[in-house]
Formats: sequence, structure tokens, C-alpha cells
Amino acid sequence: MTIAAMILVNTPGNWSFAYAPLKHSQWHGCTPTDLIFPFFLFIVGAAMRYSFKKFNDNVSPAIIGKILKRVVVIFVIGLALNAFPFKIDISNLRILGVLQRIAIAYGIAALLCLWFNPKKLMIVSVIILIGYWLLLFGFGQGDPYAVETNLVRIIDLKIFGEHHLWQGKGIAFDPEGLLSTLPAVVTVISGFLTGQLLQTESHLKPAVYKMFFSGVCAVLLGSVWGIIFPINKYLWTSSYVLYTTGWALICLAFLLWVIDIKGHQKWNYPFVVFGTNSLFVYIISILWIKIFFHLIKITTADGSLTSGYDWIFNQLFVPVAGNFNGSFLFAVFHVFIFWSVLFILYRNKIFIKI
Repeated sequence: MTIAAMILVNTPGNWSFAYAPLKHSQWHGCTPTDLIFPFFLFIVGAAMRYSFKKFNDNVSPAIIGKILKRVVVIFVIGLALNAFPFKIDISNLRILGVLQRIAIAYGIAALLCLWFNPKKLMIVSVIILIGYWLLLFGFGQGDPYAVETNLVRIIDLKIFGEHHLWQGKGIAFDPEGLLSTLPAVVTVISGFLTGQLLQTESHLKPAVYKMFFSGVCAVLLGSVWGIIFPINKYLWTSSYVLYTTGWALICLAFLLWVIDIKGHQKWNYPFVVFGTNSLFVYIISILWIKIFFHLIKITTADGSLTSGYDWIFNQLFVPVAGNFNGSFLFAVFHVFIFWSVLFILYRNKIFIKI
């Protein structure tokens, strides 16, 4: 479901005509779209728990080597996606990004989860969340939580320089900054602890009850903390970690109740397909967008050039459904296209591990 939602919000026909719930919050706050990335990191942590069982939870050079190799591969792929279609001057290449955050957060969380037991992991998580809050509050310039003056931006500017950061807010600021990746590690750890709960509980119902109760508490605690430390995806604030982790627990508990306890399983088949090659489909969806934006140009009736992406939206979807509904249908169409690709892989038992 998270992968389908990720494609849905990443491929509107036109960002100006995307419905508000399908866009990120402007700064503070949390829309449904702002839940998607932390949900994915939560899934990474839960899957990591199942993966570690293959190694009997033993810390060894082999498993550490596998973790570090995956970190490097995912980070490099993310960097290559930033550079694609390789026409950009390297002096203006964005270094960080979504895959880069996944790589770093996964790597740090994986090592912590190997070295510490659940109790110590919870202590480490609390220290990270409170420590991150104190760092931002104490070392920002002016408003510590403003886009121009937050510590995350200050550190990234010092390390990378403004030309290697995201420019989407009109200034150099990266929503996947180095420092803000630290609380994202806690999002991964929360998924790992959830996976452990599901593995160690003898019966599923008690685990679901614990997850739901923990989720409600986390949402409430994150909301209260958000009064003084705003819920903010771009800064990945500690309140945002609690709030989004809480919703991840609530949603997963609900799905476990419906699918595994009540046995209503047939409806979820399309989402099973989406889950089998998740990182792969995210990568090809970004490549698809960039190819149709930057490499495919079409001459319109008035003789002007437009991107293939815009041409499809304006010529095929706007005439049928208008701007906003057409933009939404365009996104739904891409969800179906990428599901079809994954369905072919799934039927042929092809699983691309990254």
C-alpha cells in the first residue's frame, strides 16, 4: 500500500493541480502524503528483523559486510538518479535524496539493532529523539525550526555547499539532510521492534492489541510534543517520528486484524504484488518520470515543444477529466502501469534485490 501511495503522490499530471492530501505540507504539519516516507522506513525496519533471523541475530563480519554493501549500493543508485539524465554539471549535483536517506538510516539502524537488545534500543531511540530536539533548539539561528535558520540546513551548507542541496523551497535546503537522518534512524528501529514483537508473541491478537495501543499513545505524544517541537517532515522532527510511527502501528495493527485474524485476504493481492520489488519499482518510476520530462519532447499544434510527460497529461487526461481530476487519473494510471510491470515479475518469480 505504501509503494502504491508513493507512486500516486509522485506522479500527478501537474503539481499545480494535485489535491491537497496528495501533496506534502508546506512546512509544519502532516498530510497523508507526509506519512508515506516514514511508513516505508518503518517497513524497512520490520523486514530487517525477519532478515536478521536468517543469521540467528549474530554479529559477524559477513552480516556487517552485507549491510555496508547495501548501504553503498542504495546510496550510489540514489546519487545516479539525481544525476540522470546526466546532463547536469557535477558542481550542481544534489548529493542527498530519498534513497540516500534510506541507505544511511538503514545502515545505522541495522548496526544498532544487531548490537543492542530491545530495551537498549528503546533507550537509544529516546536519547536520539531528545538529543535531536536539543540540538535544533540550541544551535539554530533565530527561529530554530524555520527553513532558513535550522541547524539541519546550517550543517548541510557547511558540508556540501548550497549548490549540492535541494532547491525546492527557493533556497538551498535539503529535506533529506544529514542531521535529520538521525531521527529517521528511530523510525527504522521502531519497525524493527514491531517485527520482533510479531515474531516473539505466541499469539497474534495480543501483539495487535499492543501495537494499536502503542500507536495511539505515540500519535498523542507526538501531537503534544508538536506544540513546542513542531511536527515537520522536512526536518524529520522528533514529534514527527512519534506521530508517524504511531499511525504506522495503528495501520499495521488494523491490517493484521482484517487480513490475518479475520481472514479477509483476497482483496489485498494487488498490494502483495507491489511489496515484492519495492525499491526496484521506486527506482524505475523515478527514471520513467525523468525520461518523459527531460528526454522526450513533442511538438504541439502551435509549434512549441513540450515534454512527453506534459503532453500525455494535457492531451489524454485533461480533455477527459479536467485539470484536478485529470491530474489524479494520470497518477492512478501510473500506479496501474507500474503494478503491471511488477505483476509480470511476480508471476515469473523474479525478485530484484537491491
